[in-house]
Amino acid sequence: MKKIELLSPAKNLEVGIAAINHGADAVYIGGPSFGAREKVGNSIEDIEALCKHAALFDAKVYVTMNTLLFDNELDQARKLAYDCWNAGVDALIVQDMALLNMDDMPPIALHASTQCHNIEADKVKFLEDVGFSQVVLARELSIDEIKDIRSKTSVPLEYFVHGALCVSYSGQCYLSHVIGGRSANRGACAQPCRLAWNLENKDGKRLISNRHLLSLRDLNNSKNIEELIDAGISSFKIEGRLKDIDYVKNVTAYYRNKIDEVIAKRSDLCRSSRGESNPTFYPAPEKSFSRGFTDYFIHGRQKYIDAPYSPKSMGEYLGTIEKVKNKSITIRTGKELHNGDGLCFLDRENNLLGFNVNAVDTSQQDNKTTRQQGVRLQTISSNSDISMATRFKIEGSKIFRNHDNVWEKELEKSNGNRKIKISLRFTDTEDGFALSAKLYNEDSEYITTNISIEKEIAINTEKALDNIKSKLSQWGDTEFSVEEIDVDFEDYKTTRQQDNKSETTAYFIRASVLGEMKKDLVEKLKSYLIEKHRNDRETFVRPETNAIFPKDNLSYLGNVINKKSREFYERHGVEIIEDGLEKLHSNEETVVMTTKHCVRYANNICCKEIGKPAESLYLFNEKGRFRLDFDCRNCCMKVIKEK
Repeated sequence: MKKIELLSPAKNLEVGIAAINHGADAVYIGGPSFGAREKVGNSIEDIEALCKHAALFDAKVYVTMNTLLFDNELDQARKLAYDCWNAGVDALIVQDMALLNMDDMPPIALHASTQCHNIEADKVKFLEDVGFSQVVLARELSIDEIKDIRSKTSVPLEYFVHGALCVSYSGQCYLSHVIGGRSANRGACAQPCRLAWNLENKDGKRLISNRHLLSLRDLNNSKNIEELIDAGISSFKIEGRLKDIDYVKNVTAYYRNKIDEVIAKRSDLCRSSRGESNPTFYPAPEKSFSRGFTDYFIHGRQKYIDAPYSPKSMGEYLGTIEKVKNKSITIRTGKELHNGDGLCFLDRENNLLGFNVNAVDTSQQDNKTTRQQGVRLQTISSNSDISMATRFKIEGSKIFRNHDNVWEKELEKSNGNRKIKISLRFTDTEDGFALSAKLYNEDSEYITTNISIEKEIAINTEKALDNIKSKLSQWGDTEFSVEEIDVDFEDYKTTRQQDNKSETTAYFIRASVLGEMKKDLVEKLKSYLIEKHRNDRETFVRPETNAIFPKDNLSYLGNVINKKSREFYERHGVEIIEDGLEKLHSNEETVVMTTKHCVRYANNICCKEIGKPAESLYLFNEKGRFRLDFDCRNCCMKVIKEK
């Protein structure tokens, strides 16, 4: 069967544990250094603790080492790789090919980061041939492009399914670097794509002012899960190593449900970890941070993938504004509102404005039809003088909720309650009793704890057996739940004669004795599962291969900034290798971003639509001025720093 993996982000140990508990099959987390989120580092001790918790559910932990490395960092990177391996990490997510070309590396599995610019089948096949055990595909790929890659490769394919979108092809963005020296490939992106920009033509005519022209909506592929599985994806990745714990709980639980719905109806699929989660809230991704959703290019180019008015969270759509008066707004909505909610809307100039709800009045009468449809008028009051703050009439505008006070309290309390089903067997021994457990419906061995104690025959056999089973079924806040219990005293049963009949007697066993045995068995089970997972980890063995890299020359876009990476590409047939931009410090004209998001298309000035040549445009703000060139044949846009 094909194993399907839900891969969630972890900012830290607490978030990682929450992700596992709410249904993740794997989590990815930054180590002390060399992760693509410079400000999100974690100690090896915390990573080891996360690995142990994940291993209970046979879930995996991947550490991001997906930045480019300078020569003087290679030894430190090697040491970190060993630390991760010894801590129980399942794989490293990497960008720099030096990690495949360094001697004395641990046997830890390697995944090719999306920073490697994985957009074509021949590139992915090369990565498979040189030893990567999983490849993270570019977010920009369509279903047909994924199918083409799958048809020519066998390596497991990972694909982003939810979260913030980088406007540039990953690994090909240097905008932050050229503006302020903060390299995205070194984990220090300042996110200039989320800033407001102006747009003008070559003659200096202003076309658009003060809009977030490079800012995209957030990805949501929840409707495309089964289609992506059939195209070849086996790992579904949620973006968000900067996101807080509530976001990760909610989005993980939501995609757990979506993936499980597909698995439940198909015999060819299964989960890649064990244990069932039971969150105490209703998962709803629109209630967490989002700029609005798009499934991007999965079914081809489409309008409204951008978020030009604000890079902030809009939240869930509620309805429309019907009336504004002083400190109150009347809205038409089918959602229940609460005191403490946060609402927002775009004014007539498309500026995002927000306020908190102090009181809700649902007493207004509305027509019978809308009430039957669950839509009603609700008047919300606030401390803000909303009508004065907006300065414009906003009746008819859409309104959103970016903070649901009641729902978020439920979310905060949820611990996921993930449980592993086990089968128990309780037997007597020559000098006491034995309690054994195995994974339910799995071909696993029994783990046993014994206790030496004087046996006491029960007066009421049936009641004694019921008491034993009742106490053994209660496992409280442990990671285990009992699915079946077998109490078997056959080997050392005691019988008594009554009316010429032989009866099996049970033993009276104190609750404290059973509690002590369960406590000891929990620790033995956990130790067994952790050790088994560590021993079963996939390992990396550098293959003896003559694989040739798809290109015989690499410009600065190849991101080579150390000698080991250079040697790697030379060994695989690359003849000309230019230094990466972080090392090159070029003043020449430079493509600082390549993106499938087209400013012309998004703003209805696509040359194909208006029948005019795609002349260059200019993007500028206080951070700099950049030329936009349009490759209409390949339907992409290049952002260029001129000399």
